[in-house]
Amino acid sequence: MYSLLALINLLTPKPRASHRVAQDRRYGPDTRQTLDIYAPRSGQGPWPILYFVYGGAWNIGDRRYYEFVGRILAAAGYVVVVVEYRLVPEVEYPAFLDDAAAGFAWVVEHAAEFGGDPQRMALMGHSAGAYNAMMLLLGPSLLPRLGLADRVRAVAGLSGPYDFYPFDVPVSLRTFGAVRDPKSTQPVNLVRPGLPPMLLVSGDSDRVVYPRNAVALAARLRAGGNVVVEKHYPGIGHAGTLLALGPYGRHRAPILADTLAFLRAHL
Repeated sequence: MYSLLALINLLTPKPRASHRVAQDRRYGPDTRQTLDIYAPRSGQGPWPILYFVYGGAWNIGDRRYYEFVGRILAAAGYVVVVVEYRLVPEVEYPAFLDDAAAGFAWVVEHAAEFGGDPQRMALMGHSAGAYNAMMLLLGPSLLPRLGLADRVRAVAGLSGPYDFYPFDVPVSLRTFGAVRDPKSTQPVNLVRPGLPPMLLVSGDSDRVVYPRNAVALAARLRAGGNVVVEKHYPGIGHAGTLLALGPYGRHRAPILADTLAFLRAHL
């Protein structure tokens, strides 16, 4: 998948309406604790902030391959932060979540430097990144502990794993198998009332993260009185929900339009 992402990122035209305003910004001492920031090229800020977490089974990834996502979303009127984080096996759970939380805190503190509004922020991610984004808000030791959960106005998860215990595949065993309380790693078990609106996107042809993950989380959110929008797209696989944000996959499903409509309604 990453070779495909690299190629698509290289070939995707850069929208004139956005630009990269910061690159390789450090939010921590490790070389992977960095982020890139994209913003509208013109107009009057401050703009709402999208904090985007990429996927890769928690053991692979590079934020640079998501430049096309950052630029496309920024062209729609958002400051977009694409965060890098440490990976397994260099670190163990929950260090990659701690990294994402530290990056979010850095963005809140520095938002004014790049035209962002720290009172209007959304979390967004794909695959393992959607899990990370969801856990930032749901995990009591992450944004809630930092006093930053109330900054999140909306969450958009694309093809995220939210309900996958018992662990029965190598990637989940490797990442979560040593956790003393494995049920605490599952977003479906951490839902509480009063959460911000959530968009859960999945493709019905996804055989990497099955759509039942989104269905289960949506049901738990509704049971808690929360607002959730489910979008399931026929014929779309795991990577397809991400690639549909770009020009080469957009014809297959209106995921970009649906995501932007959701964000505009809540930011």
